[in-house]
Amino acid sequence: MREALFIKKNKDRWQKNQQEPPEAPDEQARAFTQLVDDLAYAKTFYPTSKTTQYLNKQASDLYLSIYQNHREESSRITYFWKYELPMVIYKHRRTILFALVLFTVFFLLAFFIAAKDPELANNFFGDNYVQKTLDNIADGNPFGIYETGNPVLSWLGIMINNIRVAFFFFVSGIFCGVPTMYKLAETGAMMGIFDQLFASRGLGIQFWLVVFVHGTLEITAIILAGAAGFILGKSFLFPGTKKRMEAFAEGAKDGVKIMIGILPAFIIAAFFEGLFTRLYNNASWLTTCITAASVLFVIWYFIIYPVQLFRRAGNIAKEDPASHA
Repeated sequence: MREALFIKKNKDRWQKNQQEPPEAPDEQARAFTQLVDDLAYAKTFYPTSKTTQYLNKQASDLYLSIYQNHREESSRITYFWKYELPMVIYKHRRTILFALVLFTVFFLLAFFIAAKDPELANNFFGDNYVQKTLDNIADGNPFGIYETGNPVLSWLGIMINNIRVAFFFFVSGIFCGVPTMYKLAETGAMMGIFDQLFASRGLGIQFWLVVFVHGTLEITAIILAGAAGFILGKSFLFPGTKKRMEAFAEGAKDGVKIMIGILPAFIIAAFFEGLFTRLYNNASWLTTCITAASVLFVIWYFIIYPVQLFRRAGNIAKEDPASHA
């Protein structure tokens, strides 16, 4: 069947599903079954077509709608973490990738510039902080800065500060994302300079093993907060086919979901920084395990799982769709 005929034959049903989504469980199951059948056909005969992309998205939306209407299987909170947040992450994957690339580019630029200009660290962190770090390195305890202060108070102080900074990243996205872009680039540059401070003294590997005990979750959350700000600005600047305020409201809603989603990451990262990073000398096995577990979690939950969930939503279900209804 030619694609034009395929579209003509099913267009009315697709539009009805999109404009007036079925609410009754039996109707949802029937619509989902028909939709994945159409998707399978389109993937077979028109694999690179926009029709296939359209059906993939509609199948995903209907799939989530089915789960959303069955809270008896899981609480609202469980649903949010298991389905809603990962799908928002997948939906805005390109914006998140942009935030990651921006952060990484300025990290690398600052790292190499700082190698040529040692005074750059003083300009960013202040003379006292840099001198104290250099003294710790000379004393054989390069990351002693993390051993100062009360662990619990450090945890609370770091957590509050990071959350405050993250919400600035998000809210400032309303100004076309420009302040968000600046702050995210600045944060990446600070990380690059901080890394160079240790790498130039032969402590590059130790930097990653120690700082990323808490930094894995913290930096991931910062990048996602920046992406949330970009989503907010992008939804207003580029509404697409939607009305500008409607697109902006949708972007704000998705951004808020991301911000809610990264709050636990900030809380746990601050907890690690306040209580565990300081143990790198006495319990390096523990800090290394925490870093490895954090990296694996970030890769799985923010990269692999959203893709798996989307594919599951878009492909033919192995189980009878009615079993979800």
